[in-house]
This record gives sequence, C-alpha cells and structure tokens, in this order.
Amino acid sequence: MSDLTHTDAQPYQASPGLVKALGRVAVFMGGDSAEREVSLKSGQAVLSALQSAGVDAVGMDIRGCLLRTVENPEFDRVFIALHGRGGEDGTLQAILGQAGIPYTGSEVLASSLAMDKLRTKYVFEGCGLPTPAFRAMKSVDEAEAIVAALGTPLSVKPAHEGSSIGIRKVRSASELAEAYEAAAAMDDLVLVEKWIEGPEFTVSLLQDRALPAIGLSTDHDFYDYDAKYLADDTRYRIPCGLAPDDELRLQHLALEAFRVLGCRTWGRVDIMQDAEGEFWLLEVNTVPGMTDHSLVPMAARAAGISFEELVVRILKDTVQEAANA
Repeated sequence: MSDLTHTDAQPYQASPGLVKALGRVAVFMGGDSAEREVSLKSGQAVLSALQSAGVDAVGMDIRGCLLRTVENPEFDRVFIALHGRGGEDGTLQAILGQAGIPYTGSEVLASSLAMDKLRTKYVFEGCGLPTPAFRAMKSVDEAEAIVAALGTPLSVKPAHEGSSIGIRKVRSASELAEAYEAAAAMDDLVLVEKWIEGPEFTVSLLQDRALPAIGLSTDHDFYDYDAKYLADDTRYRIPCGLAPDDELRLQHLALEAFRVLGCRTWGRVDIMQDAEGEFWLLEVNTVPGMTDHSLVPMAARAAGISFEELVVRILKDTVQEAANA
C-alpha cells in the first residue's frame, strides 16, 4: 500500500504507518541568516502542509546557539527549512547528525559545498561541467586585472549568501571595485563570474528525478531577491519554452550537478543559456525556498505533485536514511 493516499474529495494524506514511523517532526525555520524572513515563510508553509497531510509536526524558530536544538529534543526528526548560513551550510546538519537525529535534505559535506558558490564552481570545473568563467576576488586592486581576464559584464556575489542577496551586475572595473566592497562587507569570500546573457532556467530535483524545468524572466537585470520573493510581475514558464530534447539535456545537466556535489533527496539547480544555446551552471540550492513564490513547489505542481505530497516525500526519505544508518 502507498504511504500516501488520495481521493478527489481529500488532499494527500500520509498513511497511518508512515505517520507512526515519522513520529513527531520539528520544522526548523527562521534562523539568524540574511534569509531569516524567507525561511519563516518557507517553514510556515511546510508546517501547514505536513499537518494537513496528517503528520504530527511542530514549528521551531531557531535562533542563537544551534547546539541547543539537540538538548532534550521533544521531536524525532527535523524538516530543515532554514535558508542560508547556519541552516543550509552543513553546520546544522553536522549537529543533528552527531546527535543521531534524522533530518531532511543533503548531508554535511554536500550542504557545505553547495552553500559555497566558489567551491561549487571548482567542483563543476574539475568534473568538466559547464560553468561561467570566474575568479575569487580578494581586493579592489584586482578589479582591472579581472575585467581584462573575463571581460564584462560580470556578476559579483558574496560566496556564502543565498536568495540572490548581495549580487550585482557590473560593466566596468570601477563598478566591480564598488560591488566588491559591498559584497566583502557581507562575506569574506567574493566570487566574480562572467555574466551569461540569455534566458535563465531552474530545475528542481526530487528523489533523484528532475521535475519540469521552469523558465524565468523579469524586468529586473536578473532574477534577484525582489523578483524571487516580492514582485508580482516575474514571469514563470512551465513548459519552459525549450524543445523537448533541449529540456532533457537541461534536466540531465542539473542531475549531474546535484550528484557531483553529493546532494540527496531534494534541491534546485540554477542554469543560464547563452546565445548559442549552451547551458551554464550557476549554483545548487540544497534547501530551496518553499514560499508562495517558490520554484520547487511550482515545478512539483507541474508534475502533478501537490505541496502536501511534496513535503511528505522529502520527509519520508529521513525514515529510509535512519534505517540505513
């Protein structure tokens, strides 16, 4: 019998057996990163969906010392909805793993790698996967040399932030120097990347399967924080607008990127396409947004998977992982 039941009259429900196996689930949200507000929205959405599916779930706003989360826990496993530093970078994963508490998503190393945009690109490059040319920028004095090497326009990113926080598009060495100083104020590691002119796509992954790709377009310079979470005029294309063979190529690339970092269960890969039709990997998200503007739920719906089913599927893997531990 399936662990999920559904009729036309009711939404997906976790089976009694799965509910029992899951026990009490804590949805971790909030945190202290720059993505706190988005995380609270994601966490509340996940919590509501789990409760709607019949799972015994409680929400926990995680602030301060993460070690306190495993002191006398009154829960059996964790759905991680913490975005950014502390929750998505391997720190929380290490603490929960050491305490023997099952949790959703990628393990320590994959989480840490994916959260570090620079080291992610080193992995892509080392594995022969296409990613835009890049440099690690360490001072404003490097601006002229980087522009000479990579050309313009360029993207400047704090290497350890998510949700497009701190990203700037620059067109000159002076703009690069200014953007570097702003990014360096947020992060001790700054990534400068060749800007790919063309359409942007995102591919969501669920249990080693690529969901339908989403094409993104916005009147902003790029799909920034405002376009992701606040604007109502961002355009999402499902189907994504690619020919079937090209979409399959895009999905295979996303799966390969996910696998070379060692990610598991679920996530999202962001990819650009240039004027010649080639795809370029930008980054992998191991705890993507789950708000009403978010892309993973959107892709799941296009595949016929409700939000309730999506979160239960993600959580179900923690039971299997615990059995294999």
